[in-house]
Amino acid sequence: MDRKLLEILVCPVCKGELRFKKEQQELICKADRLAYPIRDDIPVMLEDEARRISLEEYDALS
Repeated sequence: MDRKLLEILVCPVCKGELRFKKEQQELICKADRLAYPIRDDIPVMLEDEARRISLEEYDALS
C-alpha cells in the first residue's frame, strides 16, 4: 500500500481514521468496527464490501 494514499484515506461512513493491517490486507475503522478489503493494492472503500470486525478483533486494536 502506498504510504501517501494511506495518509489521505478515511472511513467513508464516519470520516474517521483508518488503520492498515498488512497481514490481512484490510483498512480498519475502529469507530464503526468495519474492515475494508484491499484487492490488488486497491482499497475497496464501499460499506457494502466491508466486513464487521468481531469484539475480539476490536479489543486487539490498541
